[in-house]
Amino acid sequence: MKYLISVIITTYNWPDALSLCLHSLNSQHDNNFEIIIADDGSTQKTRDIINEFKQNTSIIIQHIFQEDLGFRAGTIRNKATSASKGDYLIFLDGDCIVQPNFISRHRQLTEKGFWIPGNRILLSQSYTSEILDRNIFLHKQPTIFFLSQWLKGNINRILPLLHIPINFFRYLNPRKWQKAMTCNLAVWKSDFIAVNGFDEQFEGWGYEDSDLVIRLIHLGINRKEGRFAVPVLHLWHKQNDRSQHDINYQRLMDRLKNPLFIRAEKGIDQYL
Repeated sequence: MKYLISVIITTYNWPDALSLCLHSLNSQHDNNFEIIIADDGSTQKTRDIINEFKQNTSIIIQHIFQEDLGFRAGTIRNKATSASKGDYLIFLDGDCIVQPNFISRHRQLTEKGFWIPGNRILLSQSYTSEILDRNIFLHKQPTIFFLSQWLKGNINRILPLLHIPINFFRYLNPRKWQKAMTCNLAVWKSDFIAVNGFDEQFEGWGYEDSDLVIRLIHLGINRKEGRFAVPVLHLWHKQNDRSQHDINYQRLMDRLKNPLFIRAEKGIDQYL
């Protein structure tokens, strides 16, 4: 029997983007998953989009909401994960669109003792506006379509869409933490709980995802590369407020130097 996957989608006040993300998940070849929407304080419009989606899908979907008190992605992801019922977690951002094989490819990559970082293809600002204005379903487009968009400069690269079967290169950098982002990151729920999830001391933008994977590595859970298997299409948006960058970065460097630091000081255990 296949284990249940929980897709944790973080969102904040961008219902049109979230709608495209949800539609792409509704078209998966592998439908043995649930969706938990981690809402960091959005307005009623986001709730309306979620309620409408629930009427048109057989996928189990939960909406976990917290009050808008600034960027608290780690906190709402912990709360959402505590409500999940799956054995395996895929973290995704609500401005990311996935292809129909996204869940099935992630399932193929799963392996005990590893976490999986995927990668992303960035859309330009103008192309993002076009996609949203015309409500274009990118998940329904063939690969040749994206080649044309790359040649037009609408997306930044095409190579992530190539599929390389599982092989040795996925294991080449087991302790590499860089460029692992929770817009596309998978981990066994038991491992996530073992490190106490995201550390909610990381408030404001920056490095809560890097901190998570560093603590997983300290635990002995290694990186298995998800490139050329599970890309996402990432809509353009303005940079988040980075006023907490220096504080968060210093905390991250302190963690990196201490291999005995594994469990988040303020983590998911508050909600379990």
